[in-house]
Amino acid sequence: MSSAVKTLLILSWIAFCSFTFKSDAEGGIRVIVIDAGHGGKDTGTKGRISREKDVVLDITMKLAYKIRAEMPDVKIILTRNSDKFVDLSERSNIANRRKADLFISIHCNSLPKNKVSPSGTETFVMGLHKSEENLEVAKRENAVILLEKDYEEKYKGFNPNSPLAYIMLANRQNAYIASSLTFAGKIERQFKKHANRNSRGVKQAGFMVLWQTAMPSVLVETGFLSHADEEKYLNSAEGQDEISEAIFRAFKQYKEEVEQNK
Repeated sequence: MSSAVKTLLILSWIAFCSFTFKSDAEGGIRVIVIDAGHGGKDTGTKGRISREKDVVLDITMKLAYKIRAEMPDVKIILTRNSDKFVDLSERSNIANRRKADLFISIHCNSLPKNKVSPSGTETFVMGLHKSEENLEVAKRENAVILLEKDYEEKYKGFNPNSPLAYIMLANRQNAYIASSLTFAGKIERQFKKHANRNSRGVKQAGFMVLWQTAMPSVLVETGFLSHADEEKYLNSAEGQDEISEAIFRAFKQYKEEVEQNK
């Protein structure tokens, strides 16, 4: 593909992805959307004893319960509360329609069986991947669009297996990058402090589920199902409670800071 064609494609995507946003972290936190990744026919990654779609739904429900119990004034919307398939575009559309103030997408990580699996948490915000590893995570999570009807039309020809597509996707930097990074940092610190997890840090990559959200948004990789000990932890009641509690504490800190600065 010539450089001129690449430039034209990038400019076309920038034009297509233009939206009008309110200012970064404007106002208080009244509505949040919690997205349990995958579901239904999309199992997500698999470990020896579990499937991503089941683990993340359990963690999501625990997180929602904690927020409702302590913050009844916060409206919580779940993209799914059962084992059902939800298009990636619909997940962000739900958040936009309900004018959410925050979007949290919860996932589990994995590496191919022929590789030694690391352990630990990662929290992503929308952006250009800075390593091949980050690209591979985004490609795996975005591959779900191939299960959707008319995905080529719906996503304007986006190919989840094309590195060039991610360069074009990353050019759509929304108005909430600063708040997203702030919240992501709090999550990773709480994973390390409260849950005693190995934090692999805050990263950027081109996730379709974050692409069209008109609010601060993060994608949380809660651990590796390809790591035997971590998979057991993520499937345990104790592990799920610690993970959900860490995210809850980060949310509480973030909410307090946003509302103090109103």
